[in-house]
Amino acid sequence: MQAFDYIEIKVPAKAQYVGVARLAISGLASRIGFTYDEIEDLKIAASEAVTNAVQHAYNDEKTGEVILGCALYEDRLEIVVTDHGQSFDFEETKKKVGPYQDWNEESPLREGGLGLYLMETLMDEVKVDHGEGVIVFMTKYLGRERGEDHVKSTVFS
Repeated sequence: MQAFDYIEIKVPAKAQYVGVARLAISGLASRIGFTYDEIEDLKIAASEAVTNAVQHAYNDEKTGEVILGCALYEDRLEIVVTDHGQSFDFEETKKKVGPYQDWNEESPLREGGLGLYLMETLMDEVKVDHGEGVIVFMTKYLGRERGEDHVKSTVFS
């Protein structure tokens, strides 16, 4: 297994802490050499994952936290966003929301689900595990175009 550094931060599941996650991702991505555009993609994807946890994981009466884990490799950044709130089925949710299907007049663009779509579009790999809470695994490789196939296994796969 390739050596890597792992950084983890835990923030309250509140909207005002989404920016903290974005700043952490920006600093870590810059450290391992991502371009400005790649860093912007990483920040958007991570903030969408954290925002989903803030908005959907915990109900109004229950407070919780979001854990942001980052594994820094020479050739990639792996991001894990974890909450311990309400879970959901990623594949079922994809079918119900967001712009996953081609637009046509009979099926106008649906509201919601844009965060999941952005994560899958901006990152090289996205996996969602649901059970007790939700765990979102995202990987971005250095210097690769979106959509390229990757054969390396990740620490989370």
